[in-house]
Amino acid sequence: MKSLTLAFFALLVFSAVALTYRNNGDELTWETNFATAVEKAKKQKKKLLINFTGSDWCGWCIKLDQEVFSKEDFITYANKNFVCIKLDFPKRKKLSTEESTQNQKLAVQYKVKGFPTILVLDNDEALLMQTGYQFGGAQTYIDHLEAGIKPTTDKK
Repeated sequence: MKSLTLAFFALLVFSAVALTYRNNGDELTWETNFATAVEKAKKQKKKLLINFTGSDWCGWCIKLDQEVFSKEDFITYANKNFVCIKLDFPKRKKLSTEESTQNQKLAVQYKVKGFPTILVLDNDEALLMQTGYQFGGAQTYIDHLEAGIKPTTDKK
């Protein structure tokens, strides 16, 4: 029983550091530490995709995970373009005090009113886009993100 408890605790600790989706060999890693993710985005010259979620209670969050974030097309696209951050607000799962405090602070900072809220920031933390769940699956979501973060040009 002790070894089972230790194995479960080790799994919880590992999952708190980064959450990973695997699909056909590709992986999508969700950082849970905002500062680490920002540093990584700057080094890799990528944008930040922030997922404010209620992972264990929010129906639309769960649908977004199942229909988009776990799909190979999205995983490939996200790995190329983003450092992904999951800021969770669970009801049944317990987060560390540090993670919970960080998530609450960021929700206030970015004026998050509901879940899921998806933000795209440049690697200097400037907001490029705010969105949520979209019907249509992974490719539709990719197209939605691309349209939302595309630089606008003035036509005269």
